[in-house]
Amino acid sequence: MRRVTVATALWGLCLGFAGTPAGAQENVGVVSHVQVLSDRVKDVSSLEAWKKSYIRDDMTDKDKALAIWETLVAHQYQDTPPCEFLNNENTVQDAIKMFNVYGYSFCGVAANEIASLARYLGLKCRISTIVAHVLPEIEWNGQWHMLDASLINFFVFKDQPADAVNGRFSKALTHYAVPNGKIASIEEIQAAIKEWYDRNPDYLDKPKDPKGKPKGNDAKLRKFHAEGGWLGWKNGPRLLANCPFYGGDGWLPARTHGWYSTMQEYDGSTYFPYEAGYSMGYHVNVRLRPGEKLIRNWSNKGLFVNMDGTGGVPGSLKATIGRGNWAYCTKFGDLAPGRVGNGELIYNVPLDVSLERTAWRFENLSLEAGTLRAKDDTKQGILEIRNPCSYVYLRGEMTLDATVAQGGSVRVFFSENNGLDWTEVGKIEKSGERKIDLSKRILRRYDYRVRILLKGRGTGLATLGFRHDIQHSQRPLPALVRGKNTITFSTGPPEGTVTIEGASDVRNKGKQLIYTDFHPGTRNIKGPMLLIDPAKKDGEVSYAITTPGDMTKTIMTHYRARDRRAGWDVEVSYDGGKTFKRVARCPGGTPFFGVFTEVTDIPPGTTSAVVKWIGTTFWNATMIFNHRIDAYYTEPFGGFRPVKVTYLWEEGGIEKKDEHVARAAKEVYTITCESTPQMKSLIVELAD
Repeated sequence: MRRVTVATALWGLCLGFAGTPAGAQENVGVVSHVQVLSDRVKDVSSLEAWKKSYIRDDMTDKDKALAIWETLVAHQYQDTPPCEFLNNENTVQDAIKMFNVYGYSFCGVAANEIASLARYLGLKCRISTIVAHVLPEIEWNGQWHMLDASLINFFVFKDQPADAVNGRFSKALTHYAVPNGKIASIEEIQAAIKEWYDRNPDYLDKPKDPKGKPKGNDAKLRKFHAEGGWLGWKNGPRLLANCPFYGGDGWLPARTHGWYSTMQEYDGSTYFPYEAGYSMGYHVNVRLRPGEKLIRNWSNKGLFVNMDGTGGVPGSLKATIGRGNWAYCTKFGDLAPGRVGNGELIYNVPLDVSLERTAWRFENLSLEAGTLRAKDDTKQGILEIRNPCSYVYLRGEMTLDATVAQGGSVRVFFSENNGLDWTEVGKIEKSGERKIDLSKRILRRYDYRVRILLKGRGTGLATLGFRHDIQHSQRPLPALVRGKNTITFSTGPPEGTVTIEGASDVRNKGKQLIYTDFHPGTRNIKGPMLLIDPAKKDGEVSYAITTPGDMTKTIMTHYRARDRRAGWDVEVSYDGGKTFKRVARCPGGTPFFGVFTEVTDIPPGTTSAVVKWIGTTFWNATMIFNHRIDAYYTEPFGGFRPVKVTYLWEEGGIEKKDEHVARAAKEVYTITCESTPQMKSLIVELAD
C-alpha cells in the first residue's frame, strides 16, 4: 500500500467560508460536512451533489431522464420497502435519503423518487398504476416516455424516429444493446401487448364482472415464456422482444420479474394516475465534535429500520453484490460487497472546556478536575446535548458515571421533537455508573436531545457517553479497487440543520413523530390526515422553528388540491408571526403534486421563523400528504480542525489499514491496493 497526499489549505474560500486559523482550531466545537470520496464512486450525498455527479449542461431532456433512471437503478434494489412512517403510505419517499440510508425499496417508491428528481431538474413527470405495478413517465420532445427503474427496463420502438438512446453519458447502458429509437409510453406498451392478445385471445381470462376487463393468464403466459428452453417469449409482442433488458431467458436484470409478468402488468385491465407522494430536503452532513466517531461498515449485523416487526425483512440484508439477483449491480458501478450497512455513531463527551462550545445548552455548570458540577450548587446545573445523525438510528445507549451528594440527584430527560417536550428517562440518586437504554425512543429517528439536571453540592458527572447502531447503505460508500485510488477529503461550511417533519397521518403516533408533535397552529384542519375540513373554504397549519445561528431554509410540500381555484400558499414570517411573505405557491387542479422551495432571502441575524401553509378548498379535497422544513444555520463554534480518516479492508485475507490525518479543509491523497480489496470499514473522527 502506498499513499500520496496533496493538501489544499484554502479550500474553505472555495466553499464560501474562511478556513480556521491553526491557532483558533482548538476553539472549534464542531466540524461540518465531513466528506470522504473515492474517484470510483459517485457522490449522491445531496441534491446538489447528485446533480453534479449525474447531470451535465450539454445534456438534452432525454439524457437527463435516462440519468435519473440510471441513478435509481444503481442505488435502489427492488425489495421489501423500508418504512419510517413519516411519508404518505409509510414508506421512505426521499430519493437522497434512499440512496444514502437504505438502498432498497419497491416500484411505487422508485416512481415517486424519479418524479422528485425530474421536477427538481424542471422536467415534467407523471405516475400511473397498472396491474401490480407503479410507473413513472417523463416528458421530452412533447411526448411521454416510460422509464422503469424498479424492474429495470424501458421499451424502444426501433422503427420510429431515433431518440438517440445510445448511452453516450452512461457507462451502464453500454452493458445492454440499447437500440436507437423512440422510448415508449405506458399507453404505447399497452397497445403493443393488446395487439398480440387480440391475435392470441386464449392467453386472456375473461372478467367475472361485466364491467371488468380481460386479464392476462399467469399460468399460460409462464408456460409460453418457458417454451423452447426459455425462448418462447421471443415470439411475443415485437416491442418486448426487442427490449435489451431481458436476458436470453426472458428475465429482467434483478430476476424477480420476467416477460410473463410484463404481459400481465400492461394488459390494460388496470390503469389510472396515482402519486403516493415524495419528500425532499434530506442530505448527508457528517458533523464531528471532540470525542465523536462515525463508523460506516461494508457489512451488517442483521439490524434494520423495521426490526421491531413494523415492516418486512428485506432480502437486501443478505445481498451479495455481483451474484444471484444482485448480479446486475456491478454493471451500474456497485463496488460494495452487500447493500445494507450497519454502522456506529459513538460520542464520548469530553468533560473539559470544549463542552461549553459543543453543548446545546450549558447553564450554571463548571468543570473541575474532569468532573462536571453545578457552578452555583443552590441551583440546578443544566446540560443539554443534541445528537443529530445523517443515518437512521436503530439502537442507542447513554452511559454516565455520577457522583451524587446526600439529598442530591442527577435527572435525565429526553426530547424527540426539537426540545418542545421532555420525558424523564432516568433519575440517579446514588453514586456509580448508570446505563440508560434509548433504543425504543430513537428507533427510526435522526435527531434527539438529552437534558441532564445536576442538583446538590458535590453532585457531578465524571463520564458521559452515547453509543448508537445506525443503518446506512453500502452502495454510496467510497470503496477502493485494485490499483490506485484517489481519495478526496473535504469539509464544508460550518453548518447545522434543525428539521421539522412529522407524519400527516396522526395514526402513526407511537411508530414515528406526527405533525402535531411539533406544536403547530392549525385552523379548520380535520383528522386523521392533514386535510382541510371539506365543509370549510380554507384552512392553515403553521410551525415556529428556531436555530442557534443565522438561518436559511428549504420547505417541501406534497399535496392535493383538486379544484383548479384551490391550492396552498407557503408563507414565512421573521417577526414572530406578525407579518408574512409568500415564498411558494402550490397550485390547484391536481390530486397530487410536489413543490420544493429554497428560501435564501432571509434577513441577516435571523434565528427564528414561522412557516405557514394556507390552503383554499372551494369545497373540494385539499390536503398535505408530506411536508418538511429544514432550517440550516451557521454553527456558533463551527470551523475546521484536523480530522482522522481510517480505511479498513482485506486483500486475500490479509488485514489492511490506512490512517490519514487531514490538516486542511480539502486534501487529496491516494491509496494503492495490490489486489482486489474486500472493504470493511470507514471511520472518521477528529484527530487528537
